[in-house]
Amino acid sequence: MPEAAIPEDFTATAGPISRRFSFRQRVALRIIIAAGYWLIRLIGPTLRVSISREEGAQQALEQRPLIASFWHACMIPATYTCRNLGVRVMSSNSYDGEYMGRVVRKFGFVPVKGSSSRNAVRALLGLRRALEEGWSVAFTIDGPRGPRYQVKPGPVALARSSRVPMSVFHMAVDRAWVLHTWDRLMIPKPFSRVLMRFGKLISVPSGASDEELEKYQQELQASLDRVREFAEANVAKVGTSEFPYIQSAS
Repeated sequence: MPEAAIPEDFTATAGPISRRFSFRQRVALRIIIAAGYWLIRLIGPTLRVSISREEGAQQALEQRPLIASFWHACMIPATYTCRNLGVRVMSSNSYDGEYMGRVVRKFGFVPVKGSSSRNAVRALLGLRRALEEGWSVAFTIDGPRGPRYQVKPGPVALARSSRVPMSVFHMAVDRAWVLHTWDRLMIPKPFSRVLMRFGKLISVPSGASDEELEKYQQELQASLDRVREFAEANVAKVGTSEFPYIQSAS
């Protein structure tokens, strides 16, 4: 996959870890960030990835601006596959958000501070500004703490205010270590098959009422459920004529 130019406001090395964390936490963060980066950097190139699309879905990873949503569980393969595209992502101010934000920054993403529970308005304003500048933004839509596979309202509200369509995808992995965490985070095993399934774009009218937003949120939920079911049912076919590789270790 060709790498896009890194945005001008991107810096490969983040500043000092916030002193709101204890000394022990800061040391642990440095270890976690390094381990997370090298885990993705070493496993990512071995993955055998195919892309599948519904009719009316986005046509290229580089297409922008879009508001992308995906489940927290497939964060690791998504980070590698969508690297160096300058995508803006919401990053919480929590301990987990700190290390996740710093890891994805190393792969060309630009974290915007905030979460669904704290500083949400500030983060959404930052994401809207990124859309106006022509960048895509992405939500791990059931994060940062769940419930698992349950859509939150941020992308729909952002789509209404920005008039930028929503895109959804899921990445199924045929062989992975699955953590016993709330999101059941998948760590792909080396040389795994991965199927990335995109759903059709969803547009939200700028004049949509709050009641109508609920309908679009339900549509977003249904689309994410649909692409997840499709990807998980078909990932074993990756590498066939039906689902050819876009990235292959071979």
